[in-house]
Amino acid sequence: MASDYTVKLAVELETAARLRASQFIFPQRPWLDLYGINVRPVAPFGSASSKQFVDPALLHRVLPDELLFEIFSRMSPYTLGRATCVCRKWRYTIRNPVFWRNACLKAWQVAGVVENYKFLQLKYDGSWRKMWLLRPRIRTDGIYVSRNTYIRAGVAEWKITNPVHIVCYYRYMRFYPSGRFLYKNSSQKVKDVARYLNFRASKADCVFRGNYTLSEDKVEAALLYPGTRPTVLRFRLRLRGTTQGANNRMDLLALVTSGVNDNEVNGPDEDVLGVVEGWQEDETHNPDVPAISHKRGLTPFVFVPFEEVETSVLNLPVERMDFYVPG
Repeated sequence: MASDYTVKLAVELETAARLRASQFIFPQRPWLDLYGINVRPVAPFGSASSKQFVDPALLHRVLPDELLFEIFSRMSPYTLGRATCVCRKWRYTIRNPVFWRNACLKAWQVAGVVENYKFLQLKYDGSWRKMWLLRPRIRTDGIYVSRNTYIRAGVAEWKITNPVHIVCYYRYMRFYPSGRFLYKNSSQKVKDVARYLNFRASKADCVFRGNYTLSEDKVEAALLYPGTRPTVLRFRLRLRGTTQGANNRMDLLALVTSGVNDNEVNGPDEDVLGVVEGWQEDETHNPDVPAISHKRGLTPFVFVPFEEVETSVLNLPVERMDFYVPG
């Protein structure tokens, strides 16, 4: 009589033979082939590594590193940020401090090279890229737009209806690295104003020029309205961003109009900000033009890059967007 152990062993062997003979359907899992493969990082441009490395990408084999470096040097910082998402080699190459040093020195050229180097060492650990991301700066690759709306009562018709109108107007500010800026107050859409908001604009376009200064995240700006009674328009703004390094919002803290004497300024091209520096909000030098601190139309400015002026939501009419929340 066979033992129980022998019976169990025979059953297990029969089951194993049956499983070996049966056919199984295995699903395709191509990602399993990647397990155990060590991905070799691409050496950055100018690497001190002595090992020769052949880049498998056709673009990198055809395009020399020197030419790639020259192309990156002509890109804007925001385009460089998008280019870092292409591949590791581009990311390592774009981390070269030369690109970010040029961008920083151009963005804060008014402060001077020596002052920028001091900020670099004291606050940003010698990293130009960190300085570009963390230090507040005014963007010059687009337009800051403030969209304001208010309700105005209409004329009653036949004493039955009392209509109201939603009025929409914009404040436009375009800044330059040299400390100059352009300002326009208009009901025209962003895509229409962006075409002529430059220093070549004619008088009919009603584009006014002014000067600004940046201290930390505070912006002081002033311009002169020419005419029989010259009026100075003063802005006090605060920079902020929806994400780190964006600098795409400006809060309008104060908007003041006041009068100046004819002998204080010679024309709209003069540095008006230097003339009104130190003035109080209620100070005016022309009794015919009282100082007024405006409390309406102080909607925060939203930055619109030039490549987005045609598609920006700020172009929507009042019927489709009666109020805009800048965020």
